[in-house]
Amino acid sequence: MTDEELWGEVRAGGDEAFGLLFERHAQAVFAYCLRRTGTWAVAEDMVSVVFMETWRKRTSVRVEGSLLPWLYTVALGATRNHQRARKRYRAALGRVPAQHADDDHADDVARRVDAETRTRAVIAELEKLPAGDREVLEMSAWSDLTQPQIAEVLGIPVGTVKSRLARAQRTVRGALVEEVL
Repeated sequence: MTDEELWGEVRAGGDEAFGLLFERHAQAVFAYCLRRTGTWAVAEDMVSVVFMETWRKRTSVRVEGSLLPWLYTVALGATRNHQRARKRYRAALGRVPAQHADDDHADDVARRVDAETRTRAVIAELEKLPAGDREVLEMSAWSDLTQPQIAEVLGIPVGTVKSRLARAQRTVRGALVEEVL
């Protein structure tokens, strides 16, 4: 069944159809959230948020073709909210006097994995881009969305998607060349 057909069943109260949509798209949403947040656990939480919000909005959302653009729209909002909350938390921690504790790095090192470290490094480079350029580049490179689908997710014209994508690609390409030199 297509996403559109399954979504029709979901709107009619079909829990099983929603489960099938989850199975079909959860991995793509997880990968998107992981790239946006850089943390496996947070990405898992974001997937839950995305599908809870999708379920909550099931009666008002119309799906034509794939449900994935809608899921990416919700994931974008959820990860933006998470990033804003993380910045506020860091700012609050910065106002608290530091306490010196013995640093035991054994537990921290044990929890780190190479994939998460690499993902964070990539995210750090991408964070240097303006938010709009970054979002377009991420959706284009990592989410297999077409430019019209990206425009739909972000609510912007296709021409804006094209210009942001070109600018982001030039910037990233330039940063990679500088890094090699």
